[in-house]
Amino acid sequence: MIAADPSLNLGLSLGLIPLAFLMWLCTYPSRALPMLAPGIERLPQWAVAYLRLAGPASLAALAAVNCLLTSDSTPRLLIGIEPVAVGLCVLVVARTRLLFPAVLAAVVLVAVARAFGAG
Repeated sequence: MIAADPSLNLGLSLGLIPLAFLMWLCTYPSRALPMLAPGIERLPQWAVAYLRLAGPASLAALAAVNCLLTSDSTPRLLIGIEPVAVGLCVLVVARTRLLFPAVLAAVVLVAVARAFGAG
C-alpha cells in the first residue's frame, strides 16, 4: 500500500510506475512479434528466438542484479535465500520451459524461508 502521508515511508514509490511502463514498452513488441510482423516465420529460427527472448532476458538480468547484489556503498554478493530462489527459478524454467511455475516456486521458497526466520 502506498501511504498518502509522505512521512510514512513504506518502501514504495510512485516513481516506479513510469519504469514499469518503460519495461512493458521494451518487452511487449518482442512478445507480440507474430502479430506485429506476419512474415516473421520466414526468419531463421535462431533470429526468431533471439527477438522473442531479448526483452525478457534483459529484465531477468536486471532482476538478478537486484536480487544477488547488495545496494551498499560497495556492492557485494548477497548471501541468503534469494540466490537459492533464483537458482530454483532457473532450474524449473530449464526443466519445464514455463516461467510462471518457476517464479511461483521461487516466491514460495522465499516466503517459507522467511516465515521460518531463514530469510
